[in-house]
Amino acid sequence: MALNVKRVAVVATGVIGASWAACFLARGLDVDATDPSPGAEQRLRDAVQAHWVALAQQGLAPDASVDRLRFHPHMERALEHADFVQESGPERIDFKVELFRAMDAAAPAHTILASSSSGLSVTAMQSACRVPERVVLGHPFNPPHMIPLVEVGGGQQTSPQAVEDAMGFYAAIGKRPIHVKREIKGHIANRLQAALWREAFHLVNEGVASVADIDAAIAHGPGLRWALMGPFMNLHLSGGEGGIAHLLDHLGGPIEDWWRDLGAPLMSVDLQRQVVEGVAHEIGERRTGDMVRARDALLIDLLRAKQSSGALD
Repeated sequence: MALNVKRVAVVATGVIGASWAACFLARGLDVDATDPSPGAEQRLRDAVQAHWVALAQQGLAPDASVDRLRFHPHMERALEHADFVQESGPERIDFKVELFRAMDAAAPAHTILASSSSGLSVTAMQSACRVPERVVLGHPFNPPHMIPLVEVGGGQQTSPQAVEDAMGFYAAIGKRPIHVKREIKGHIANRLQAALWREAFHLVNEGVASVADIDAAIAHGPGLRWALMGPFMNLHLSGGEGGIAHLLDHLGGPIEDWWRDLGAPLMSVDLQRQVVEGVAHEIGERRTGDMVRARDALLIDLLRAKQSSGALD
């Protein structure tokens, strides 16, 4: 395994941190977790147990066990023997700067410090560290114990070796790391999502379609293809034998025209109300927990199918 990682420290054990902890345990690693919130240890252990069912269906490492989880009230104890640190604290840059300063002081010299930040700058996060070259972005896609994607990148002081080592580690535990080559707000996947969200909210705001029909347009249309391949590969196959070059030659102009017509709505109180009411109407009598379980079961089937095929990766 890259970096010879045997022990991972998980700093902050909310929704993302707990999911990461379960993921690392499922790959046969020792996990030292820490979170100062009252009741954090019990919530973490409950979350890991809840995630373990889905992880077992995906396949556990031979030596995987929830018993390899240790919880430490004090962060310094959690980091003192860590080979890799996964931080998932609040998305506030002032908090992150101080947290990384403290993690940098506590972790062994060889340890990579990775942040799950959804959109903050690594350059800013590493600014108070004595060894800033080991600080990297390790942004997962929620939930980390199920979704393979991890966005990896560095800041101005991050060493190329740290980025390479982090990508190697994530790949070794079954993740699909991608390299964010330049710092940008929201990284890659969240920016792509944001572009779709913007137009979805615009269509509601303009009265073009209901919330339910917009969801259906994706879930029963392009979303099915996007679950298999990315936007460029989908365009390529849509071009037939001529591929993406043929498609762009014929549809490049119309696509550019659509771009110019895309909306830029404001997140007004009225628009928020329309969307909240639309989602409530779409859900109806269904329970959120039942929907989450159904989603996760389908995700497991999809991941298995993609792994067994390998032809579209």
